[in-house]
Parts: sequence; C-alpha cells; structure tokens
Amino acid sequence: MKASADVPFFKMQREYGDPYKSPYELWKELEGIPTIRDYYVKDLLAVELTKWESRGGSAVFVNLEGSQGFNDSYVYELRPQESSIPVRHIYEETVYILRGSGATTVWTDEQHKQTFEWQTSSFFAIPPNAWYQHFNLSGDEPARYYGMTAAPRIIDAFKNLDFVFNNPYVFSDRFKGEEGYFKQAERSARGGYLSNYIADVLGSAIMAETPGYSEGRGPGVRSTGFTLVNGTMHNHSSSWPVGVYKSAHRHGPGINVMILRGEGYTLMWPNGSQEPAVKCDWGPGSVLVPGEGWFHQHFNTGADPCLFLAIGWGIEKAKAGGARGRRRQRGTRSRSQPRTRRSIATTKRRSPVTASGARWAKCRRFARSNKDL
Repeated sequence: MKASADVPFFKMQREYGDPYKSPYELWKELEGIPTIRDYYVKDLLAVELTKWESRGGSAVFVNLEGSQGFNDSYVYELRPQESSIPVRHIYEETVYILRGSGATTVWTDEQHKQTFEWQTSSFFAIPPNAWYQHFNLSGDEPARYYGMTAAPRIIDAFKNLDFVFNNPYVFSDRFKGEEGYFKQAERSARGGYLSNYIADVLGSAIMAETPGYSEGRGPGVRSTGFTLVNGTMHNHSSSWPVGVYKSAHRHGPGINVMILRGEGYTLMWPNGSQEPAVKCDWGPGSVLVPGEGWFHQHFNTGADPCLFLAIGWGIEKAKAGGARGRRRQRGTRSRSQPRTRRSIATTKRRSPVTASGARWAKCRRFARSNKDL
C-alpha cells in the first residue's frame, strides 16, 4: 500500500465545512481506480476498466446503493498471459469468473503454495489474509472476474492500511494450506455444496422445476447453496420458470444478485415507502444489490428460465441487536405492501386460464401495471 504504516492516511481532524470521506473512500483514491455508483449495473462485461498499478491488471470499483458500506465489489481483468501482483488482506473476498480461463495461487507459507485452475462461471473465495496471485493462462483472450469483498467495513473500522494489508496473522480456522482445499466437494443430499471452490456454477446450479427438490419463493423455483471458506460464507443460486415472478422479500444489506441466465427485471422499494419502486432491467452479466430491509421482487419476462447467483454472507452477516442475518426476516414477504397485494389480487380475479398460462399472465399484467417505473 502507498501509505506509511505509522502515519494516518486520512485526516484525523477535519476543518469545519470539509466534506467527509471515509477511510475506505480515501483508500480507493490512493489506488487510483474509478467507482461505479448506481442501483445496478446492466452488463459487467461492458464496463470500462482502468490500469491498477498496485495489483496489476485493470479494474473498476462497484459501490451500489444497496451495499450501504457493508461490502463492496469490483470488476478485474487480466490481459492474455498477464498475472496479478501478489497481495493479501484481512478482509474476505469472493470471486466469480465472468469470462476467460486461468489459475490462482494461494498461500500462507511461501514453501507450501496451492494452485488451482478456473474457467468461465467458476466461483471461489480467497481466505482472509492468505496471499494470492491470479494468472491468465490464455494466449489470446482476456480473463475478467467480479469480486465482492468486506473491504469497506474492515478499512473503516481499523483505519490503518498496514494492519489491513500487511498483517502476519494466519486465520488457521479458515485456511492453513491443507491439500485439496480448492477441490470441489460433492453435492449434499439437499442439493447444495459445502466447498471452497465451484468449478462451474452454471453447470452445478439446480434449474427451475427440476424434480426432487423443494419449492422456493414461487412455483417451480429452485435454489442451490454454495457455502465457502470452511462454512463461513453463505451464497446461493436461484432459478425460476418462464412467466413467473419470485415473491417479494427482504433481508440485510450487501447481497449481490448477479444474473447468469434469462431476461427480466427487478422492483426494489423500502418498507412503507410511497415512492415509486426502483426498476432494474437485467440480463446475463447484470448485478443489483437490494438495500437493508428493501422489499424486492424478480420477474422473468424472457423465453427461458432465469438463474441468478446471490453472493453474500447469508445467515452469518452482522445484524442490529446481534441477530443472525436472515433468521429474523426469513420468509418476510410483502403481504403488507399495497402495491404487490393489489397487483396479485387483481391477477387472481382476472386469470381464467390454465395453470401454466397463469404464471405468464400474472407476470405480464404486473409488468403492465408498472410500465411507467
């Protein structure tokens, strides 16, 4: 890092009227990488990147409104046969490969390094404070990934870059260099994975209406859990059929919803708000982050089943009062929300069609009722 270990890299005291910038925001300025700020990004493969001097490759930070300082994300790319500069940090990070193929080396001891290969749709996590280095193994194609990290709350809490990026502590309960750490485990009886590496999310996710698995938030909805870093990072995919919308629900901040298949849109709104909902039109490569306690609802308007990957900390993420993440709000639906209740009630009264047609009819009528969003 560019800041001296014994000199604060931010102003301890501000003059009256000076705009406030958090330690995390000041760290980003030191790195010289721009930031995308919005409710969602339509296409992660299309965003422009800037050369990252301290890490190699090129990148752009992504701070979406729903993250609310809980976590952040970034898009990173390596040119053909380029490698990143080795780095470590005490905050956690997950990586989803958007395109390309390559390898990553991870270690806490220089004498015992592990290297594993990845491809498009691979998903893995970097154990906290482990050294790592990425390699693009292709001779003619760039490799691009989407990384989500806990950098904002860690940097803002400790306010010392040397502690965050040059700390000798080894989180041996998460990773101590054991062989096979980055080898995909077998699917569990319930359909999910307790594994530190997923070779292909698209090939591993349970798709909509697959028999033998329980229903999710809507008819035909199927989910697959991906629990990483020795069971401490909870993520999941969700797939739902054509003409179906997922029941509105809410949870804590910072869950990155990345669309892997399908086309449609999501509505997001704060609890009790009379303001128009935020509408996010999406397709493969889109990402959105609902805010803390914001109701949100996903609509499939395309010709194929949809699939997303929700990246976050699941039930382990911090919540006010010490509650475990989703437990308090699990199953909380928008039954008290007039906009959704009226729309669903209307479609039920006006839907004298077959069961399969009713799904699409509901989605179309709800879309028309919100066409001005």
